[in-house]
Amino acid sequence: MSNVVIITGASKGIGLATATRFQQQGFRVINISRSECPLEGARNIAADLAETDWKAKHGKSIIDALFDSQGDNEPDTENDKIEQLVLVHNAARMTKETVSDIDGDVLRSVLQLNVVAPAELNTLLLPHMSAGSSILYISSTLGRKAVANTHAYVISKHAVIGQMRATCQDLAGSMIHTAAVCPGFTETEMLSEHLGKNPEIYQHIVGNIAHRRLAQPSEIAETLWFCADNPVINGAIIDANLGQIET
Repeated sequence: MSNVVIITGASKGIGLATATRFQQQGFRVINISRSECPLEGARNIAADLAETDWKAKHGKSIIDALFDSQGDNEPDTENDKIEQLVLVHNAARMTKETVSDIDGDVLRSVLQLNVVAPAELNTLLLPHMSAGSSILYISSTLGRKAVANTHAYVISKHAVIGQMRATCQDLAGSMIHTAAVCPGFTETEMLSEHLGKNPEIYQHIVGNIAHRRLAQPSEIAETLWFCADNPVINGAIIDANLGQIET
């Protein structure tokens, strides 16, 4: 029997850290993203989940990878079935816009990757998930509140929390559990691209974090592992932000 984790966007940042953490626990790693996961032994499915037809293009390849632990394009034997499947919805897009200037196509694109693709991936994989498996969503501190100039992302991350809660209710009795982890400001490429390189911005952000530093991807990965390993964490929203100073 084998354990498998499927992570969207495991090529860098929180996704890569999560792949590393689960592999340390003996999980086989499958990455779904445009870029490869550099972790040795990871299986990569080169799919762009922002495309509305990704499931038609890549659904079969994902299922084939799920049941091909040797990477030899041969399905596993009866003695090598999946015992625990963990699905981590990590891939996301963050854009800059306000309520006054948001473009409908941008909003649709953000929602496709951050909300719609996870729903479609759930329908693809749930038939292959047994008791003890889990579906983990990565939301954000901005799934709990809002800041200016990040309109589409805030909408999508609030929706992710609703999606997790609906998942919990729909899967009642299945013994498959779910949770939403809400990272605070985390030292990732996506955050760096969004904020730019102005040191004053970073100083302002760190000044509003109780621990006076950014979270590390490995810390978020550890939180996700805890959620996967503890089914009592079902329908829960986990803040992982080092403590935020309320102003």
